[in-house]
Amino acid sequence: MPREWDEVKYEVAVANRVLAEVGLATGFRASLGHASMRLPNDPDKFVVKGRGYAVDALHSMKPEDMIVVDIEGYKVDGPVGSSQPFEVIMHSSIMKARPEVNSVVHVHPHYTILATTLGRRLRPMNQEGAQLVQRELPVWNHVKTVQTEEEGAEVAQLMGDSPVILLRGHGATSAGSSLEDAVMTMMQLEEQAKMNYWAHSSAGPDHPYLEDELVDEMSGRTPLPQLPHFAQVLPSGWRPRVGGVWQYYTRV
Repeated sequence: MPREWDEVKYEVAVANRVLAEVGLATGFRASLGHASMRLPNDPDKFVVKGRGYAVDALHSMKPEDMIVVDIEGYKVDGPVGSSQPFEVIMHSSIMKARPEVNSVVHVHPHYTILATTLGRRLRPMNQEGAQLVQRELPVWNHVKTVQTEEEGAEVAQLMGDSPVILLRGHGATSAGSSLEDAVMTMMQLEEQAKMNYWAHSSAGPDHPYLEDELVDEMSGRTPLPQLPHFAQVLPSGWRPRVGGVWQYYTRV
């Protein structure tokens, strides 16, 4: 087995455990969801959490549990008796349609599912993830799982270049340039969905939310390295991380 496979399997196993640790795959949904990552030196293959283990929960995933899959969704490597996730075609279809995507995450987050079932558009309610929901997110208006090539292609086409697609009454799928990107996007989505639910419950369907002007103002700030008091300590092109959240959870 190539060394790269081992390294990516480790990263993907950790990402799946993080999804459970932050509450995106817990309780009776503990086994529902999967994160994937392309093989950097073989981008027509990716590593993903599969099904068919003695314990299927994301929280228990180990590197040796991970499945290597080709871009068409066929199993290439993995434990005997295990299979690809049942919705592997969603991962492969998004990766085929978007070469810039290196990771895909699919989970069944409580508040996000509730918003899709109610048909409620998510609005920016707090700073973290405000840009994510500033524009209306695409929704696949089916509850069924994504299993056929036609369904996978439909989801990928509807998703377009959005970082997230909502699956009505089912969950959500995020895509990113890295596992960190895709997982953090999903965390921010669920946080915004939770805040929307609380706002709806306390103030009604016409509750206030952060207006475009406020979100644009936040997004359009002068980069910190260009400010005199940061210029000497932050390199040009520096990007802030979301409070070290990913680094923390990958070490827990």
